[in-house]
Amino acid sequence: MLRKLSGDPDCKNGTCPTLWGTEDTQNHAVQGYVITDPERLSQLDLPEGETAVMVPSAVLEEDFRAHC
Repeated sequence: MLRKLSGDPDCKNGTCPTLWGTEDTQNHAVQGYVITDPERLSQLDLPEGETAVMVPSAVLEEDFRAHC
């Protein structure tokens, strides 16, 4: 079960970048914008089965503030 930890404060439609936590608190799921720029993807050197997403800094900052 995932639970919402923080989201984009500028979100207008409810389906924006979001940070989700797992019930065991050992993992996180990040909802964001898929990176499609080949140059950025080549810098990440992602293995098969992984992808990368971009999220606004505010999404991560909100969760960080909640835990400090």
